[in-house]
Amino acid sequence: MKNHFFCNFPGISLWTKFFNVLSKTEKTWFSLFFFLFILSASFLNLNYYFKNTAVLAKQGGEYREGLIGQPRFINPLYLSGNDADRDLVEILYSSLVKFDEKGEIIKDLAKDFQIKNNGKDYEFFLKENIFWHDKKPLTTEDIIFTIGLIQAAQYKSPQIVEWSGITAEKQGNDKIIFHLQKTYSSFLETVTHLKILPKHIFQDIPPENFPWILANQEYLIGSGPFQIKEIKKDKSGYTNKITLQRNENFYGKKPFLEKISFNFYKNIEELLKEALSKKIDGVSIVDSRYLKNIEKQKFQLYRLSMPRYFALFFNLKDPRFSQEKGIKQVFNYTIDKKEILEKVFFNEGQIVDSPILCDYFNFSPSKQNFEFNPKKAEEILDEQGFLKNQEGKRVKTQENNTSFLFKNNLKQGSKGEEIKELQKCLSKDKEVYPNGKITGLFGKETKQAVIRFQEKYAKEILLPSGLKKGTGEVKPLTREKLNQVCQENEKQVIPLKFTLTTINKPPLIEIAEILKKQLESIGMEIEIKKISLSELETSVLAKREFEILLFGEALGQIPDMFPYWHSSQAEYPGLNITNFQSKQADEFLIKAREGLEGKERKENLELFQEIFLEDSPAVFLVRSYYFYFVSSNVKGYKMEKITQPSNRFSKIEDLYVKTKREWRNKGH
Repeated sequence: MKNHFFCNFPGISLWTKFFNVLSKTEKTWFSLFFFLFILSASFLNLNYYFKNTAVLAKQGGEYREGLIGQPRFINPLYLSGNDADRDLVEILYSSLVKFDEKGEIIKDLAKDFQIKNNGKDYEFFLKENIFWHDKKPLTTEDIIFTIGLIQAAQYKSPQIVEWSGITAEKQGNDKIIFHLQKTYSSFLETVTHLKILPKHIFQDIPPENFPWILANQEYLIGSGPFQIKEIKKDKSGYTNKITLQRNENFYGKKPFLEKISFNFYKNIEELLKEALSKKIDGVSIVDSRYLKNIEKQKFQLYRLSMPRYFALFFNLKDPRFSQEKGIKQVFNYTIDKKEILEKVFFNEGQIVDSPILCDYFNFSPSKQNFEFNPKKAEEILDEQGFLKNQEGKRVKTQENNTSFLFKNNLKQGSKGEEIKELQKCLSKDKEVYPNGKITGLFGKETKQAVIRFQEKYAKEILLPSGLKKGTGEVKPLTREKLNQVCQENEKQVIPLKFTLTTINKPPLIEIAEILKKQLESIGMEIEIKKISLSELETSVLAKREFEILLFGEALGQIPDMFPYWHSSQAEYPGLNITNFQSKQADEFLIKAREGLEGKERKENLELFQEIFLEDSPAVFLVRSYYFYFVSSNVKGYKMEKITQPSNRFSKIEDLYVKTKREWRNKGH
């Protein structure tokens, strides 16, 4: 059978005959070359395949994010400082516009928008076929409803200030117009914060229940790229995990990921342990001290740039800052920002020299440059009279005239405080007033003392009047000499000492300690006052009770300096905590706020910058990156600039963990 079978295949029969005539050595070499030939052919085929195909994202898979803390209000109306709430809201809910990876505003629910009436009217047109997670249609009615909740005082939404005075008008189910009282160039950014709530879910919920109702899964209905699948809690009510699944009816680009899970941890150590065990794929780190704890080979580090900075703010109501411009310059020249960036942030950030964050917004830097120059700082202090004492601390010694000035004619029988001051003055000279009684009554003893005084200084008092003996009455010439002789110049020693107030949390405490060391190196005394966040809000910010405040501020992607530096914002709840006042600066801030064109806004903010830095009500220090570690198995992440941490999920639909290969040329 075997011979018969091969006979039916003449090629194989010839191959067998050929192989039989070879010697053993020839067979070995032939087999080796034949194997190499097959291997080369396979390699060429694979090489051709890889060169002519591309790796593309494929739907499916799960992304696991690790977070510290607990979700509280997964509710767009009550976004506070809770990052867990903000992260979930960013993915579950949608807004008319949002940020892309470059920090530019792009369309989201809106398919188009127009700015009219010199920036006072914003018209938005909704995309077609937008649905809530429960498959009900999303319309302009839902947007009107959401804004109504924000503007209603009984709902106590923190966003009420942003939407105060704005009227929303719907035109059909797909067009809405916002009417502003004044032109406001940052309004589009305000709209990015407006996450829409479904009216059909919440219209009957009373205000007192509204914050808490979204803790129940059945109420967590949004229109974002993912929707709630499962919430896992332990017996104590602690949320361990929230799983989201892809929204198959999403109006935008359909996400590649099938699921996203948020895993909650009590502290950074627990979070990092899980990351190193590969149990989570994404980790956010604010404190750069923990960067070394993440294994770089397992994670890709994304340094996300944020418009936030740390600075020293001077209380300009303190005369030392309002009257002495040089003192503020001393701080600028003494502080080594590079040391702060290196020791606190491990060089993971940028030095800041201006309130308008020139490097972040691509503005021109100021012409005024306060470079690190402690020698120049000491020269300024020397010029102002603050000299080093034996302990190396700088003090200023000045003479204060504390004496009483005599203004009235006095004689025997006079009474009152002026007589007491006369007796005090005369008693300093035992020859003039040996008794030295301070009674406030101009009696015989006081009269005799005045006579002795007049005769002692006869050239100035008696001779000009043609007298040879004292009269015992205090008249102009006697009064003039009394004021001259009785003048006391007390020496007052003024230390160069300041209290630096800051929140008792890293990295502010670490920055404060470095600043203290740097400023004390030139002889200044610095006392650090550590306070809680509640003290900051109730005392320091509300009452402006501080000398120097070390604090951080956050700007938006569309820079608006008005809330921080305009004169009208100097009183609480305004954010001009230094009490900076400048009519010129105010004008540029208003023009920048109302300018719809980026070029116009840039020009006015740069002009404001020059006026501001001339006065120097604050010393700007550094800004750090927001660190986001993503597993090397996760692809498609592109974010570069974010306003707040939750914005890192703005393009979550682009992430993928599964891949496929497709021919570059469809003809193959």
